[in-house]
Amino acid sequence: MSATARKSDNPRPAIHRLPPDAVNRIAAGEVIERPAAVIKELVENSLDAGATRIEIDIRDGGKASMSVTDNGCGMDEASMLLAIERHATSKLAPSDAGDYDLTNIATMGFRGEALPSIGAVARLDILSRPEGLNAAKLSVHGGKLDGPAPAAFAGHGTRIEVRDLFYATPARLKFLKTDRAETMAISEVLKKLAMARHDVGFALSSNGRKMFDYKAEPDTREGALARQAAVMGRDFGDNALALDTTREDVRLTGFAGLPTFNRGLPDKQFLFVNGRPVKDRLIIGAIRGAYADFLARDRHPAVTLFLDMPPSQVDVNVHPAKTEVRFRDAGMVRGLIVSALRHALAEAGHRASTTVAGYALGRMQTEGQQSAAPLQGSYQPQQRYSGASPQSFRRDDFNRDNPFAESYAPAGGAEESGESFSGFDTPTARHEPEPEHAPQEPPRNYPLGAARAQLHETYIVAQTQDGLVIVDQHAAHERLVYERMKKALAQGGVASQGLLIPEVVELDQAEADALTERAGEFAELGLKLEPFGDGAVIVRETPALLGKTDVQGMVRSLAEEISSLGEGLALKEKLQEICGNMACRGSVRAGRRLTTEEMNALLRQMEATPHSGQCNHGRPTYVELKLADIERLFGRR
Repeated sequence: MSATARKSDNPRPAIHRLPPDAVNRIAAGEVIERPAAVIKELVENSLDAGATRIEIDIRDGGKASMSVTDNGCGMDEASMLLAIERHATSKLAPSDAGDYDLTNIATMGFRGEALPSIGAVARLDILSRPEGLNAAKLSVHGGKLDGPAPAAFAGHGTRIEVRDLFYATPARLKFLKTDRAETMAISEVLKKLAMARHDVGFALSSNGRKMFDYKAEPDTREGALARQAAVMGRDFGDNALALDTTREDVRLTGFAGLPTFNRGLPDKQFLFVNGRPVKDRLIIGAIRGAYADFLARDRHPAVTLFLDMPPSQVDVNVHPAKTEVRFRDAGMVRGLIVSALRHALAEAGHRASTTVAGYALGRMQTEGQQSAAPLQGSYQPQQRYSGASPQSFRRDDFNRDNPFAESYAPAGGAEESGESFSGFDTPTARHEPEPEHAPQEPPRNYPLGAARAQLHETYIVAQTQDGLVIVDQHAAHERLVYERMKKALAQGGVASQGLLIPEVVELDQAEADALTERAGEFAELGLKLEPFGDGAVIVRETPALLGKTDVQGMVRSLAEEISSLGEGLALKEKLQEICGNMACRGSVRAGRRLTTEEMNALLRQMEATPHSGQCNHGRPTYVELKLADIERLFGRR
């Protein structure tokens, strides 16, 4: 058959308009994926309406029915009719010139697609009453309109009920998950919104059972922390560090969990931009970079971050679900987050999470006794220590084998500025018996107390004014050594070693360009590279700390890091890993018997060193038990 014949058999397709019901069903496929998406859209409408209390009731995971009731401003009959039309909204206002600015969105919703999309695939009933007016009801079932008509509604606000989701598009039903899975998805969506708006009360019921009821909290830092703790658990409230930093027109607030309060999954990291829960890879990378010194790669902190910025600095019109955003100055936002988190962690000093002590107490059980009550609160240093020698522990009492003596050198002394890391050397195993007449040092007002004993040549027991502290000597000294190594790196930079034969690494052109743009930053870390033709870079020097390394793999890892997160973290993390391993090998080992002076010196050095509450791998270095909790274990209280 000839080409001419084939053309005549297949006439040119005609372009025609789709009917409104088909348009709405197509739009519903983008906006309404599952019951949780319906709840999200409806609750965001309630928040935009000024509601201070929102109640949600679902049946069978939202498949059978969902209702959202609020005490917002409500709608009159004319507004209800407009609300169910596509792209009709009250959240975008025209300028004097008559155009709409989509770069300056300050509300949760703005597209005007949710209600008509829901009405196209389900049975939608809207009952609303503005303050001072009569209530009305309007229904849209599978795209068919009924009403509005007068109705009864106590108070003011809006109640929207959605039944038989996807009954008009039954093919979508088979893609829904189990009732339990859909219920949990709804709960997660609501919890994020509740965290974003602690000044609003949220209640969720499923099949007649109350799942949670969060009361409205004051619009203060304490109120915000109370809501975060209600959603994420009381332990987060006990172990959270407050954040409040401003840079240019951007303010970052929120709470960061202590490094020892970590998890195996990054499921407790939340970001809110102008009150909107969002997901952003840049933020995930920033959090990982800020905690890189404190956690192993497979452990993750708990963090809630709130970014408030001019709406013109962020684009929320990226995805129909409005969960993704683009920042106009992403680098500045990332730098703000990293610096704020690191500052908060530094201010925490050697504080460890309360869950460490709570777990320890929970494991202490006598016969027939249940686990003890969790420890209330954890130690927070009340003063800063300069590292100077306390009066009760004189440097003259220490011998050359003391691995902690270096921190007691006078400021500017020779040992403090020496070239060698003598304090990193592992001391030889020995036992130095204590004189029988040696006086026992009272606990005084030291945060970590005075050493009383060493158990199994591994754990130091110290007495504080109101309890006791148990220290893992190896984990603690590992952190101290690591911090000193980092300081040395910061002061002298990272030495590089030249390659006998420079190595050429083939990359995509975009990746090669991204690397060469940051060549100056990598040079500071000892990696010297430069462009080498199209889609390639040549590496001439590598960090000396890395020794013999896989140059190809390292550079490609950097390129992938930059592509995914916009910053090169892989090299820094590799250097930190090497430093951590060196600190681990050079620290006091478990099984090394210490004198009383050495144990006390270690305690004082921990008090003077930031981040000493956890080792380089995120494990706690000490457990603090309050006397009141110990007395409860023995039934004395």
